[in-house]
Amino acid sequence: MKAKRQALIREIVDTQSIQTQEELAQALREHGMVVTQATVSRDIKEMHLLKVLAEDGSYRYATMDKEEQGTSDRLIRMLADSVIGMDSANNLIVIRTLPGSAHVAGEAVDSLRWSEVLGTIAGDNTILVIARSNEDVEPVLRRFRALIRS
Repeated sequence: MKAKRQALIREIVDTQSIQTQEELAQALREHGMVVTQATVSRDIKEMHLLKVLAEDGSYRYATMDKEEQGTSDRLIRMLADSVIGMDSANNLIVIRTLPGSAHVAGEAVDSLRWSEVLGTIAGDNTILVIARSNEDVEPVLRRFRALIRS
């Protein structure tokens, strides 16, 4: 049942603009699945669904393929383990890492493919993250902090 539900979730988020867990639960119900919000929440976490910026400026759920997911998970763990601080100015975010860790941590940031991030430049212990706009900086910093805590 779980595998079938998660396959349906993948199909739904790949073909529809689903912005909330409740919207996803409703779409599953429309396909005959009996689900709770807690079940949908667990599935989202297990499937590593991402929130990405849609063309209309809203955020929606999206998937990443399994090969990318495994690599990305390892890189994100390395990012979380190496970050020692973050700061920002205008649309620039500076992430300080342990010595020699910035290249791997920068690759982790790149692997996230967040639409708000134009790119990164990594040195030995510092990553420069360039956000699309000044307004994107705080949400990106919140997402980094959430990644590092998990």
